[in-house]
Amino acid sequence: MDKENEIIIKMSDVWRIYWLGEIEVPALSGINLEIKKGSFIGIVGPSGSGKSTFLNVIGCLDVPSRGRIFLDGQDISLLSENSLAEIRARKIGFVFQQFNLLQNLNALENVALPMAFLGVSERERKERAGGLLRAVGLGGRVHHKPGELSGGEQQRVAIARALANDPEVIVADEPTGNLDSKTGDMVMNLLYNFHKEKMKTIILVTHDMGVANFADRIVHLKDGQVAMP
Repeated sequence: MDKENEIIIKMSDVWRIYWLGEIEVPALSGINLEIKKGSFIGIVGPSGSGKSTFLNVIGCLDVPSRGRIFLDGQDISLLSENSLAEIRARKIGFVFQQFNLLQNLNALENVALPMAFLGVSERERKERAGGLLRAVGLGGRVHHKPGELSGGEQQRVAIARALANDPEVIVADEPTGNLDSKTGDMVMNLLYNFHKEKMKTIILVTHDMGVANFADRIVHLKDGQVAMP
C-alpha cells in the first residue's frame, strides 16, 4: 500500500454509551472515520459533542461500547487494559491542556520517564530527553522543575515527553487552552513542524478554529456524530 495513503486509524460504527442511572447517554453515536498515516486532523465541535470521548477511545484510554477501532491494522476495541497500556506506551503520545507534568521531577526527568516503561537504559533516556528538549528550544532549562517554567515552556516539555518513545500518533487535547494567543501559536507551530518533519500523525481537539486551521483536515462533531461543517 502506498504509505501516503495508508490508513493508520479506522473507526467503524463506533459508539460510546454512558449510563446515568437507567438513562442511556450516548457520547459517540456510530462514528465511521478513516485517518491516514502522517496526517494532521483537527477535531472541533460544541461542548458536549463528544470530542474528549473521541480522543479517549482513539488514544486507548477508553474502549467503545460497540463498533471497532483499528490502530495501525490492529483491532483495539476488545483489548485488555494491560494490552491497551502497552499500545499507549509504544504507539501514542499525549499532550494535554493541563500539561500533566510531575512537579517533583525536572524537565529532563519528565521527558525521560515514558522511556523507563519500555526498558530504555538510563543513559539513552537522558540523551534522548536532552535532544528532544533542545528540539523544542529548552536546552537551557533541562534541570528546571515545572513550577520554575512558564505555561508555554511546560507545554513544550509536554510535547517533548509525548515524542519520547517515537510514537506513531500524537493525541492533543486543547493543547493551547491554558496559554495566551502568542504562546499558543508558538506551541502550534512546534507541533506543526514536528508533523511535517517527522511525518507524525496528529489528532488534535480544540474549540479554537485558529488552532484547528493548522490541521490538514478538520472533522466536525455534533451530538457524538461526524457532522458536515
